[in-house]
Amino acid sequence: MKSFDYTADWNVCPQARRKELPVMKINNTLTRTVIVVVALVTTGTSVSADWNHFWQKMHVGYHRNNAWPAPFNEADAMNVVAPFEMMKANGWRMHNTIGHESFRSGDSALMASGNKRVYWIATQSPQSRRTVFVLRGGSERETASRVAAVRDAISRIDVQGPLPDVQITEVQPHHSPGAWATKINRDWLQNIAAPRLPTSSAGGTPGIASP
Repeated sequence: MKSFDYTADWNVCPQARRKELPVMKINNTLTRTVIVVVALVTTGTSVSADWNHFWQKMHVGYHRNNAWPAPFNEADAMNVVAPFEMMKANGWRMHNTIGHESFRSGDSALMASGNKRVYWIATQSPQSRRTVFVLRGGSERETASRVAAVRDAISRIDVQGPLPDVQITEVQPHHSPGAWATKINRDWLQNIAAPRLPTSSAGGTPGIASP
């Protein structure tokens, strides 16, 4: 069997080898061209995106500077008002709290003063402030009995609109003893000045009480 020496055949046929070289050169050139085109397209897309983002930032910054101090002044105003809103909410919570003195010891039933306060909250307080706060009792059972008594009192009131909400609070309101408040009112009534007509007007002319 005859064997072939491919190396010898390749050396013997240099013309075939010369035909292969141009094809390889064309393939290498085409590959490089494709790589360059892809790189240019990618770079161009990135540059275009960065350019659009730059002009977008310029546009937003221009209008933001012209609108200053808005909207920052609104945020500042809200920060100024927030503490006062909290004070108002705390004041209404203290005013609408049904304390220990309004419940009867033993069964936690509402006393007459408690019923009057619940009635005022349900009918006279502003619509947005009609929330009854029940001061937490000494036990969960006592607290539940207090809440049930308040809700029962509300159910017997002819309320215009939604029924007041009942919430539990642990902040005890600052109330003065009844005897102390009564003494202050009586002393004020006893020492109030008697009404008198002015003897002269603001312009210096004689008043009604002058002879």
